Amino acid sequence: MIANTFNLTGKVAIVTGCNTGLGQGMALGLAQAGCDIVGVNISEPTETRALIEAEGRKFVDVRANLMKLDDIPTVIDKAVTELGRIDILVNNAGIIRRNDAIEFTEQDWDDVMDINIKSLFFMSQAVAKQFIAQGEGGKIINVASMLSFQGGIRVPSYTASKSGVMGVTRLMANEWAKHGINVNAIAPGYMATDNTAALRADEKRNSEILERIPAERWGTPQDVAGPVVFLSSDAAAYVNGYTLAVDGGWLAR
Repeated sequence: MIANTFNLTGKVAIVTGCNTGLGQGMALGLAQAGCDIVGVNISEPTETRALIEAEGRKFVDVRANLMKLDDIPTVIDKAVTELGRIDILVNNAGIIRRNDAIEFTEQDWDDVMDINIKSLFFMSQAVAKQFIAQGEGGKIINVASMLSFQGGIRVPSYTASKSGVMGVTRLMANEWAKHGINVNAIAPGYMATDNTAALRADEKRNSEILERIPAERWGTPQDVAGPVVFLSSDAAAYVNGYTLAVDGGWLAR
């Protein structure tokens, strides 16, 4: 039955940046579909752990700073040591810095690029090596953005990094599909998370954004749970190199 292809029982998923927001929503969705979760965060994901364990799934807490690459081997080793294997990687961790392009600093450029695209690539590389060693393929889901498709304003490094996410998703899919590895991305629209708190607090910008969204609301972490389960499942076995917009219709307007 088709419903069985969405069942992820027995799978192990690494989810980066899952202590709050979209990462938490995706980790919970994967747990509800049957996954045990390896959560990679810079701070303790107390609430996320409780939610995952309430679903009867295991949660392995890995503390790592993905602004640099040093901790990536530890993430892989801990996942394999404690849960035996890796089946899914969700590259969600990311940051944003806002300033006019004319005033943007090198530090704000480098910080965003390091975590949003550099660490995403090298985490994917490390997990792909594990997938190949296991010999059973795997799923990589990157978190892109509406700014993978559009330019935005006042977020030059974020736009560059998220455009890069869509491009490198295609590249990895091209190279690794022969190993049974599916690489895709989710591009969330305007979501009610910590990253958009300032926009939602600005009455004028909030109104402008909502007027553009056909669904007439900001997205929630629950809105990305279904798409990540789909892309992690056998139902998406022939989906590769694609960036799926989850935007309430923003790009259609």
